Amino acid sequence: MKKQLKIIISGGGTGGHIFPAVAIANEIKRQRPDTEILFVGALGKMEMEKVPKAGYNIVGLPIAGFNRSNMLANFSFPIKLIKSLLKAYSVLKNFKPDMAIGVGGFASGPTLRMANFLGIKTLIQEQNSYAGVTNKILSKKAQKVCVAYPDMGKFFPNEKIVFTGNPVRSDLIDSKIDSGEARKHFGLEPDRKTLLIVGGSLGALSVNKSIAAGLQQLLNLDIQIIWQTGKTFIDQAKEKVGNLQTSRVYVSDFIYEMDQAYAAADIVISRAGALSVSELSLVAKPAILVPYPFAAEDHQTQNALSLSSKNAAVLIKDSELNEKLMDTVSELVANKEKLSDLSENIKKFAKPLAAKEIVDQIFSITDK
Repeated sequence: MKKQLKIIISGGGTGGHIFPAVAIANEIKRQRPDTEILFVGALGKMEMEKVPKAGYNIVGLPIAGFNRSNMLANFSFPIKLIKSLLKAYSVLKNFKPDMAIGVGGFASGPTLRMANFLGIKTLIQEQNSYAGVTNKILSKKAQKVCVAYPDMGKFFPNEKIVFTGNPVRSDLIDSKIDSGEARKHFGLEPDRKTLLIVGGSLGALSVNKSIAAGLQQLLNLDIQIIWQTGKTFIDQAKEKVGNLQTSRVYVSDFIYEMDQAYAAADIVISRAGALSVSELSLVAKPAILVPYPFAAEDHQTQNALSLSSKNAAVLIKDSELNEKLMDTVSELVANKEKLSDLSENIKKFAKPLAAKEIVDQIFSITDK
């Protein structure tokens, strides 16, 4: 009989870090229900709300990210980092985990750094095609590094790398939702070509502004639209849709039923975060990727390039949105062959068993 395990999962900041972390936790529980899991996140970030909703306990660190666009905002960063390291040390000493897992995000660094200091085994789940500085440093003492892209040896020790892919929400794996029924779920026509716009869990201001400016132009293509705006743009979006008096646009600040949204879509406009790319690969949707230009180490551009270079997605720079987005959508709507090619090519990046493969690695370490 295998011993009962205690595992810490640290990280968060955006849905791109949280949803994979929860998927890993769920798979651990599926395989070994008696495992005790504790999340460590960043105070004030969305994991403090989302993780308890998923049924797990979470402790918050006072850490904040290093602000690359406003250096004055970093004045308190060293103090918060020291406080976070001390808090992480206390949590690890009290919980006594068999392993600490880092999924990226603000809390991951202090937690894994202290786990290394205390001699606790660690595993890193790197979601992007371009690894951040923190994970590169932490990988030197980690037992394994689970990656989502090939050729990551330039960032991590080759002998520690396991190509698992990124875990995604379980409702997307083997989803059998009918596209027409999915469109009706959003109050749209079942047979009309549909464009899905998702700005990530925090929204995307530049994408939203570009869509708002070109909304009538999009509707002139005889399509319908599902538009997730994020909280900060929902009022402007609703006003814009109301002014056009159209029933062909469903607008919401956050879409919880992403399985329905993907099933409804013929084309997706999205940021190029790791989770978005993994989900789009799994559901094999033609995508226009608009990388967030201020992401750490510009990793979203690297994610998008890994697909666009294989004709598996269309890449538009954030700075070129206004001049290129409408024409690109128009070209794709009219080109069935291009849509088919994009769908077939992005499907090659899918790793539907990622969560299981990561958990298999976790248990291979803890059971030694």
